[in-house]
Amino acid sequence: MPVEEPTDEELKEFYETPEKVMLNTYPSQKQATLVMVTLDLLSTHSPDEEYIGEYPEASWANEPIIYAAYERLKGRLQYLEGVIDERNVTLSLKNRAGAGVVKYELLKPTSKHGVTGMGVPYSISI
Repeated sequence: MPVEEPTDEELKEFYETPEKVMLNTYPSQKQATLVMVTLDLLSTHSPDEEYIGEYPEASWANEPIIYAAYERLKGRLQYLEGVIDERNVTLSLKNRAGAGVVKYELLKPTSKHGVTGMGVPYSISI
């Protein structure tokens, strides 16, 4: 029953046509389409999106101190990617692993281009 305290009329309708009551709980086609479009927009990356840490700027490579800081940043990003991968396979984290749970890859720098769960590759905008 969709409501916790149904009226007598709602209960009668539920007992007579439970499939009708169940179908009334589903979103309309317009609502479902709006949700799907919103989720698609929120989970898709721009093709020209780029992550820091993969390629140094040309000016960074010429300055040893800046380049060393860049290398530390790159190492830290690789470490964090390892943490994400480790948490994705840890079964005790119910929000990260298990049946029907998509692995978290949205902000992983080396994940594949596409939608959430596939991430975006390193790229350089021109």
